[in-house]
Amino acid sequence: AASAPRRLERSTRAHRRTRARSLVGSSSASVASSGRASSRLPESGGRVIVTMGSFEEASRRARLNKAQQWIKKRSQHEKTAMVVGLCVFVLLTLKLVIEDHDSLFLMAEAVHFLGIGVLGYKLVLTKNCSGLSLRSQDLTAIFLGIRLYCSAMMEGDWHTLLDALTLAATLWICYAMRFTELKHSYTKGLDTLPVSWVLGPCAVAALIAHPTTTHMFVNRFLWATCVYVEAVSVLPQLRMMQRAKVVERFTANYVFALGVARFLSCAHWVLQMFDGQSYLATAIGSGLWPVMVLLSEVVQTFILADFCYYYVLSTAEGGSVVRLPADVV
Repeated sequence: AASAPRRLERSTRAHRRTRARSLVGSSSASVASSGRASSRLPESGGRVIVTMGSFEEASRRARLNKAQQWIKKRSQHEKTAMVVGLCVFVLLTLKLVIEDHDSLFLMAEAVHFLGIGVLGYKLVLTKNCSGLSLRSQDLTAIFLGIRLYCSAMMEGDWHTLLDALTLAATLWICYAMRFTELKHSYTKGLDTLPVSWVLGPCAVAALIAHPTTTHMFVNRFLWATCVYVEAVSVLPQLRMMQRAKVVERFTANYVFALGVARFLSCAHWVLQMFDGQSYLATAIGSGLWPVMVLLSEVVQTFILADFCYYYVLSTAEGGSVVRLPADVV
């Protein structure tokens, strides 16, 4: 009779130990599944130390969200002032750091070629061109072809080489999207901006405002057409992204590279105004062409400014896609 209470006491103690182990196990499992714990370190006395491995990540996201909310609360005039201030700061930095401002144009062409390379790698890797505008690629090939011809006739230097490489890569993308298996993933229904709507006004503008050099009129007309087409060649791509609302990462990388290239090119022409020996500085008051060059560079830079803003936010958040509001373009 005395052994029955002892057996009951031992059974109760065993049940308590089992219950305690199950509670510790379920607690650690729930912490690990929530992503808040990176490791569990045993300590004397049976205690468990849970390290909060994602605390820094949570803090970073909280700061980012706070900055986003602060920016969203700013008025449109304040946002514009901040963008202009940032651009002026970068321009001043480039002026102080880079002595030869012509190298900025070379850097812009190199960034463009790098963006095309990233895009080509995406197409080969994924066998998918969804979200990419064929019409923008056609316009890019057109202005690159014209610029390559004019560059070969007037310059024949590193610009010519970079233009040739970029044109070859662009022509390959146009071919692949039309005649290979990539054509099945091309979202033609979203790529609706006609190329003629872009080329027509650019040709008319080139007849009105073109270089006043001693070259043949045809070459001067083609050079002006190239500048104007380049300024708006990305419009079909932006229109397509506006309708899709979601941009895949590789395509977003390519468009962002275009934005960086356009800004460097714009910086090249703006800083030329401060170079007393430059053609732009001496010709700015003698005709419409230098003014149109500056206007074209500024237009194509601001066309991509909104997208670059949302691209940077998405990259900071670690998103796999870039989500755009309806009025981004």
